[in-house]
Amino acid sequence: MKQIYFLIAILGTAALSGCHKGDQGEILGAKAKVFADPIPYNMVYVPSGTFLMGQTDQDITFAQIAQTKQVTIPAFFMDQTEISNSQYRQFVNWVRDSIAITSYLNDPKYYIGAPTGKGAAAAPNPSGKKYINWAYAKRYPIWGAGGSKKAPNANAAKLQGMFYQGDDRVFDRNELDVRVLKYNYSNIDLNEAARYKNDKNKKRSDFIERDTVPVYPDTLVWLSDFSYAANEPMVEGYFSHPSFRDYPVVGVTWRQATAFTVWRTRYNNSYKDSRRLPHRSPYVLPTENEFEYAARGGRIGTDYPWGGPYIKNAKGCLLANFKPGRGNYSDDGGTYTVKVKSYFPNDYGLYNMAGNVAEWTQSAFDPSASTFVNDLAPTFNYNAKKNDAEVMKRKVVRGGSWKDVGYFLQNSSRSYEYQDSAKSYIGFRCVTHFQGRDLRDKR
Repeated sequence: MKQIYFLIAILGTAALSGCHKGDQGEILGAKAKVFADPIPYNMVYVPSGTFLMGQTDQDITFAQIAQTKQVTIPAFFMDQTEISNSQYRQFVNWVRDSIAITSYLNDPKYYIGAPTGKGAAAAPNPSGKKYINWAYAKRYPIWGAGGSKKAPNANAAKLQGMFYQGDDRVFDRNELDVRVLKYNYSNIDLNEAARYKNDKNKKRSDFIERDTVPVYPDTLVWLSDFSYAANEPMVEGYFSHPSFRDYPVVGVTWRQATAFTVWRTRYNNSYKDSRRLPHRSPYVLPTENEFEYAARGGRIGTDYPWGGPYIKNAKGCLLANFKPGRGNYSDDGGTYTVKVKSYFPNDYGLYNMAGNVAEWTQSAFDPSASTFVNDLAPTFNYNAKKNDAEVMKRKVVRGGSWKDVGYFLQNSSRSYEYQDSAKSYIGFRCVTHFQGRDLRDKR
């Protein structure tokens, strides 16, 4: 009996000692909520790993720009599909509405801190800055019910300046002047900050890059990319018609794609702030090495995302949207682009990592990049300035497109385009880097 009482006494003492108040002078770590970063919507988890970056077959173009190198890539999340017209239009509409509210309407009800109803009190706004009340804007759309261009009478006159004027009008229709749709943003160039971290003459502002980007896609690329081709229907409907909502957005420059990633980050952070949740790692374009690693889907030494070595399966069906032969565009099921969820995904669950549209990466293009980049999370980045030489404005494009021959669909094939150019065959997708342990780690 005494042994039982003694055991109870020990357990009670242990319990009391574990419930002490304060840290009692011990280091317990800063208080923080336990948080697991969920998989972002429409993204897939790409686990960390190592792979042989570069050619797995002969270099038929003798370009010698994809030498083999073993590298390791940390885990990240990647968009399951290319960014669609519908997703990019959400960005365009956000820019449109923010400009309409701040530059044309000047209605205090659309700002945080203003009364939003009869008898409603103004919400506190200690900073004194004006922030758009997007919840109010959703309840009372500035373009009328359902977001149509037929604005309410109260707004029609104020918004008239956003439409084409005078001789630019056709049949006196109200058509949005897309030239007014510009997005202002700023980013910190962390590479430059690291390079000059010991320079006492440098200030933080020296590493902040500011840019103003027209956000509307260049729809005329369907004509300018092809000589003597009757692609007017694609110009008139590809981005604007609802039937193309799930097709990949094209006609966007590298700068526009980068602006989209900044907006997407801020859009997500705004929601996280409203719920007092920690921010996710910023959305960015993938590096070319991340793109190749993800395209391989965990397979070793294969030519294509589905493996290979052929572009057809056992039944003779083509496995991607490209240009079979020398002009048979429609043999794969799509004359131009196809929906972003077409064909089979690779082993990571990623669609169209080869074909459909080639994709921008954040990496700058250098023919010999693979020889000098690190073997851990490698990339070569250079943020070209406006006055830099054109050769410094080349960005790596990966994946091949609907108008490319099969060679460019290979995992190791790399090409480039200039950061200010838009093409009918180049789109993009985003990544966000995983914060925390590898999801495969069961420890």
